[in-house]
Amino acid sequence: MSSATYTVSGMTCDHCRATVTKAIGALDGVTGVDIDLAGGRVTVTAADEPDDTVIAGAVDEAGYELTGRA
Repeated sequence: MSSATYTVSGMTCDHCRATVTKAIGALDGVTGVDIDLAGGRVTVTAADEPDDTVIAGAVDEAGYELTGRA
């Protein structure tokens, strides 16, 4: 298992949390998504090292912006 934490802008409520969790959680190999709304951080746990480009694409599809890796 491997994990990475990202900063994501635009998340402000539980609906945002659910949308981003669903988008990232649907990716192959992802085993967990933990979101800290107050800090704008998303921690992704996966079988292998999460692919930043793939994670960013899922976040973008959900309507938010991945602004960096924390």
